[in-house]
Amino acid sequence: MSLSQQDLNLEDAKEQLLEECEGIWKQVEECQNKLTFQEIETVPATDPKLSLLLHRMKALTAEFNQWQKRTPEIITTNPDVLVALGKDQLQRLDHDLEMILSTVHAKNKKLNEDLLREQQWLEEQQQLIDCLDQTEKEISNQVVQFSEKRAFQELKSKMLKIKAYKEELLNALGEFVEKHFPLPEDDGIQKKKTRSSREEDVQLITLHEILESLINTLINKPHDPYVTINNSFWSPYIELLLRYGIALRHLEDPSRIRLENFYD
Repeated sequence: MSLSQQDLNLEDAKEQLLEECEGIWKQVEECQNKLTFQEIETVPATDPKLSLLLHRMKALTAEFNQWQKRTPEIITTNPDVLVALGKDQLQRLDHDLEMILSTVHAKNKKLNEDLLREQQWLEEQQQLIDCLDQTEKEISNQVVQFSEKRAFQELKSKMLKIKAYKEELLNALGEFVEKHFPLPEDDGIQKKKTRSSREEDVQLITLHEILESLINTLINKPHDPYVTINNSFWSPYIELLLRYGIALRHLEDPSRIRLENFYD
C-alpha cells in the first residue's frame, strides 16, 4: 500500500470515528434531557430553592447509578478503522522512540568522551604524583644537615664571586666604551663644556662613568634609581642612552634618568 493510500484510509477512519462519537453524544444529550424533565413536581411556594436542589440531586444520583452499572465499550467495532488508528498511533510512538534513542545515543557518546578525558587526566595526575614521590624519596636520602656557620660561609663565598663577576663586567664594559665612545677631542685635548661664558669650565665625564653611576644607583638605591643630569654629562651620550632604550627619563623631572630594568 502506498503512502497516499495510507493517509487516505487514516482520514476516512478519523471521519468515521468522529461520526460515531457525534451519534453517541446525541444519545447522551437525549438521556440527559429525559432525566431532567422526567417526574416534574410542583414546586412548593414555601422554599422553591430547596425543592429544586433536592430534585436536581435525585436526577444526578440516578444518572450516577446508571453510569456505575455500565461497562466501558469500544466506540467503534469497524476493524479497518481500528487498524488505521492503531497504525497511526504506532507510527507516532515509533517516531518518538527514535528521537529518544537518538538523544540517548548522543548523550552516551558525550559521556564516553568525558570519561576517556577524565581517565587520561587521572593517569597524568597519577604519573605526576609518582614522579613527585620518587623525587621526594631521592631528596630525603640526599639531605645533608648544614650548620648555620657553613651556610653563612657558602653565602659569603657566593657574594664574593658575584662581586668579582660584577667588577669583571664593569671593567669589560669600561674598556669597550672607552674604545668606541671616547670623549670629544679638539687638537688632542678633551673639550670642556661650560654652562655660560661667566661660569667655570666643567670637566666632562666618560660614557663609562655615566653607565657606572647608573648601575651603582640602581643597585644601591632600587627604590630611587634616578641620577640627576649635570653639566658634566655630555648631551650626545644622554641622547644615545635614551634613544636606544638603555636609560629612561623621569616622568615628572626630565633632568633625571635611570637605567632600564633589563632583568624584568
